[in-house]
Amino acid sequence: SRWCLITSHKLYSSVYDPNEKTFEKLLIANRGEIACRVIKTCKKMGIKTVAIHSDVDANAVHVKMADEAVCVGPAPTSKSYLNMDAIMEVIRKTRAQAVSLNVSICCSFLSSLSLQASEGVTFIGPDTHAIQAMGDKIESKLLAKNAKVNTIPGFDGVVKDADEAVRIAREIGYPVMIKASAGGGGKGMRIAWDDEETREGFRFSSQEAASSFGDDRLLIEKFIDNPRHIEIQVLADKHGNALWLNERECSIQRRNQKVVEEAPSTFLDPETRRAMGEQAVALAKAVKYSSAGTVEFLVDSSKNFYFLEMNTRLQVEHPVTECITGLDLVQEMIRVAKGYPLRHKQADIPINGWAVECRVYAEDPYKSFGLPSIGKLSQYQEPLHVPSVRVDSGIQQGSDISIYYDPMISKLITYGSNRAEALKRMEEALDNYVIRGVAHNISLLREVIVHPRFVQGDISTKFLPEVYPDGFKGHKLTDLERRQLLATAASLYVAEQLRSQQFLGTPRIPIAKSKRSSWELSVHLGDGIYPVAVSKDGSSFSVEVDGMKLNVTSEWNLASPLLSVTIDGTQRTIQRISRNASGETSIQFLGTVYKLQILTKVAAELSKYMPEKAAEDTSSILRSPMPGTVVAVSVKPGDMVSEGQEICVIEAMKMQNSMIAAKTGKV
Repeated sequence: SRWCLITSHKLYSSVYDPNEKTFEKLLIANRGEIACRVIKTCKKMGIKTVAIHSDVDANAVHVKMADEAVCVGPAPTSKSYLNMDAIMEVIRKTRAQAVSLNVSICCSFLSSLSLQASEGVTFIGPDTHAIQAMGDKIESKLLAKNAKVNTIPGFDGVVKDADEAVRIAREIGYPVMIKASAGGGGKGMRIAWDDEETREGFRFSSQEAASSFGDDRLLIEKFIDNPRHIEIQVLADKHGNALWLNERECSIQRRNQKVVEEAPSTFLDPETRRAMGEQAVALAKAVKYSSAGTVEFLVDSSKNFYFLEMNTRLQVEHPVTECITGLDLVQEMIRVAKGYPLRHKQADIPINGWAVECRVYAEDPYKSFGLPSIGKLSQYQEPLHVPSVRVDSGIQQGSDISIYYDPMISKLITYGSNRAEALKRMEEALDNYVIRGVAHNISLLREVIVHPRFVQGDISTKFLPEVYPDGFKGHKLTDLERRQLLATAASLYVAEQLRSQQFLGTPRIPIAKSKRSSWELSVHLGDGIYPVAVSKDGSSFSVEVDGMKLNVTSEWNLASPLLSVTIDGTQRTIQRISRNASGETSIQFLGTVYKLQILTKVAAELSKYMPEKAAEDTSSILRSPMPGTVVAVSVKPGDMVSEGQEICVIEAMKMQNSMIAAKTGKV
C-alpha cells in the first residue's frame, strides 16, 4: 500500500516508538486485504506475524507477507478460516502472543481463548462481553436504548418463524427490514414491503445467517426509506478513555453492501457530527469497549439519526478515517490490547482534507449492480503511480478469485485537500487500474463518482436504483466523447498497422513501397457504422469523424496495458482490452469497455457477404448468471411453472440468490 498521509499527519501515524514494547509474535486469523493490512503495521512495529490459510490460499499474498504460515484446512471457510480448533492449535504450535481474528468467530473463539490466558495469549480487539453484546443486534439495540442512543422502532426479540414475522411486520407497519441478529456485511438482510416478501425474506435471511454466521436468529425493525448510512469510528482503551474519530459516509450501496465510502460526509454539520460522536462514545463506554469499533447510524433528510449496529472490528472502510486523521488504527488496536492508554484527546482529532474509497470487486456491474465473477487475474497493475493513492489489496497478478470467498479485489483510496481533489484523483486512479481475467466493477465506480448527484452530495442508500432504475448500462457517450473514441480507436488501428511493417525499426522488405500517409476506415460502434479518415503527421494523427477533424497524439506504446492519448488537447487514459484478426477490438474508455470493429473501406464492403451467426435461443433455459452452489431446487421434472416462479436457489460468495422462470412452461 501507498499511504495517503501528508506531513502534518506524522504526529499520529508515522512514529513507531521502538521502546514501547507490545508483542513479539501475532497470529492473524483472517485472509485477503485485511490480513495484509495488519501485517504491514506489524512489520513497522517490529512484530513477527503468523498467517493461516486454506489449501487453495497456499500462494496468497498474505501468506507470502507473513513470517510464518500454517494451513488450517480445505477451501470452505467453515473448515479453515472459521475452524476454531485448528486455529487454537496453530496458536499453541507457533507460540503466538496475540491473535487478530475474523469477527465471525470472535465469540466462540474467545471462550476457548480465555483458556489460553494463562499462556499469555492476547486478543487484538474488545473483550468477550462487548463482542457478544454488540454482535447480537437484539441485545445491542437494548443496550443502545439504555445508553440514551437513538434507535429505530421495531421488535426487540427473536422472530421464531415466518408466520410470526408476518404478524410483527404488520404491527410495525410496512416496509420492514429483516436481518440476522449476528449478521453484518449486508448478509442475512432483506427489505419486505408486504406479507409475501416477509415470508420469502425470513427464509433467505435465516439461511444466509446460518451459512455465514452459524446463527439463524432474526429480528425485524421499521425500514427507514431513503436514508443516508453514516457511521462513527470510535477508539477506546482499557482505562475508560474513548474517542470518536469523525464520520464516514457509506450511503452508496448495492444489496445492503457498501460500494463507495468517504470521509468526512458532505451532509453533517458540526453539531450533528458531535451529537453522533458523543452517542457513539456513550455506547462504547456502556459496554466497556476497548479497541477500534464502528457505530453505524441511519440518518434521514432532517438529520435525525438512529442507531443501526456496532461493528466490533476493523471495518473495510477504515482507510478513509486514517487519511483524514493520520491515525494508524491497527497500531492503536495493538497498543490498546497491550494495555497502553490512548495517546490522544478528543480535541487532538483533526479532519485534514478529504478521502474517498472505492471497493473494487470481481463482479459484473451490468447484472444487478454486481454479480460475482471468478477466474485468474491474468494481468494486474495497481495505479500507485497516481499521486495520493493508496491500494489495500490481498491479491496479485496470477491470483485466483474463487467461489469460496468474498469477491473483493481491493480497496482503492484517494486523498485530497478537498473533496473535488480527492474525486479527481479517484477518477484518474480508476482509469489507470489494470485488471484482466475477471469481470470487475470499475465502470460502475467511475460512473458513480462523476455523477452530478454524487458530486453535489445528493445521495442516499437508494442512489443506485434511483439513478439507474433499469440497471447499470455503462457510460453513455456524448457526441463529443463518441467522436473521441472513434478517433482514438482508428488511430490505434493505424499505429498497429504501421508497427507491423517494422522490423527492429526498419522496413521488413527494403523494396517495399513507400509508407502510406492516409487511410479510409469503417468503424462499427454500437448500432452505428462510421466512416473515418486518418492521415499521419509525425507521431500524431489527423482523424476526420462526422465531418469534424480531431488531432490525436500519443507515444503509441502498444505493448503497454495503459495508453495516454491526447485528443484536441484533452488527455484520456485508455486500455485496449482485446483485439482479433477480424478487426474486432475492445477499448476501456472513461471506465466502460466498448466493443468496436475497425475495417478498411474495402473490407467493410466485403463484410456484408459474411453470414452472421444466429443467436442462441435461451428463453427455455434457466442459466445461472454466476458460479455458485445449488442449495435448493423448488421444482421437479414435469412440473408446470409460471413466469417469475422460483426454480432454484444459488449460493455464491455467501449470498443466496433466487433463480426464477423467464416464461411459463413445463420443467
